[in-house]
Amino acid sequence: MAAGIGSRYGGIKQIDGFGPNGETIMDYSLYDAIRSGFERIVFVVREEILDSVKGIFLPKLRGKAEVHFVVQSLDKFVPPHLGKVERKKPWGTTHAMLCGKEVIDGPFAVINADDFYGRGAFASLAEFFSSAQPGEHAMVGYTLKNVLSDYGTVSRGVAERYDQHGFLQELNELTKIEEKDGKIWSREEAGDRVLQGDLPVSMNCWGFQASVFPLAEEMFKQFVEENIKNTGAEFYIALLVTRMINQGKGKVKIIPGGKTWFGVTYRDDKEEVSRKIRTLVEGGEYPMKLW
Repeated sequence: MAAGIGSRYGGIKQIDGFGPNGETIMDYSLYDAIRSGFERIVFVVREEILDSVKGIFLPKLRGKAEVHFVVQSLDKFVPPHLGKVERKKPWGTTHAMLCGKEVIDGPFAVINADDFYGRGAFASLAEFFSSAQPGEHAMVGYTLKNVLSDYGTVSRGVAERYDQHGFLQELNELTKIEEKDGKIWSREEAGDRVLQGDLPVSMNCWGFQASVFPLAEEMFKQFVEENIKNTGAEFYIALLVTRMINQGKGKVKIIPGGKTWFGVTYRDDKEEVSRKIRTLVEGGEYPMKLW
C-alpha cells in the first residue's frame, strides 16, 4: 500500500531512497516477499505517483513476479447516491486493500510501502498460508516497545486481548502513542493511559484469504455512509479485523516473524532508517545490489 500522503514526513516517503544505491524501503520488502515464495505484486497507489512507481519498479521486477498497479481513488466503492466525495485524505488501509480486489483471487499479504518488515515476516506469512483453514487470517505480531519513534507519536494497532492459541479477540487502532518518562503512553480523548511494552501490535503486515473482500466491501460502504461528512475518518484494517472477529465472520491469528521493523513517520527518521539498512547489507542479509 503506497497511497498515503505522508504529511508528517514532508514528502513522498514511499519512493524516497534509503538504501546504499537509492533503494526504497519497498524494494527490500519486495525482495523478501519474492524470496519467500510470493509470486504476484499489487501496488496500490495514488494517481499522482502512479507513473513514478511504475518507472521505478517495473524494470526491477520484470521476469521476477507478476505485477499489477491499482489506483486508490476517493470514489472507489463509495455508494453513488452519496454524491461527490469532498475530501483529500485517502479512506484508510481497509479501502487501500479493497482496491486490490480486482486483481487478487487467492491468499495475499498486505504491507505498508514505508515500513521495513524483515524477511522473517514474509517467511512466516508464507508458512501460515500453507496450512491455514478457510476463514483464517493472520497478523504478523511485533512488540510495542520496539516499534516507537524518537520524534513524535505514532499510530499502532494494539492487540490488547487474544486467546491461548494466539487468535485475536480485540485490536485497537491507537493513533497517538509515545514513550515518555520511561513509560509508553496512549494519548486518547478519554484520557491518557499507560500501555505495556510487551503487547503485540500490528504494523500493517497481514495475511488474508480472498474471502475477506466481500466482507471488507460491505463494512466499508457502511463506514462511508456513517462518515461521508467526516473528512478525517479512516477505515483502518484494525477496525475491519475487530468487526470481523466480533461478528464471528473470521479468525485472525497472531503469528511470529516480527523481529525486525523500522519505518519512517517523520523526516528525522530517514537517517536512522538508512543506517539500519546499511548495517543489514554489511551483515550479508541483503546484497549491495538488490536487483
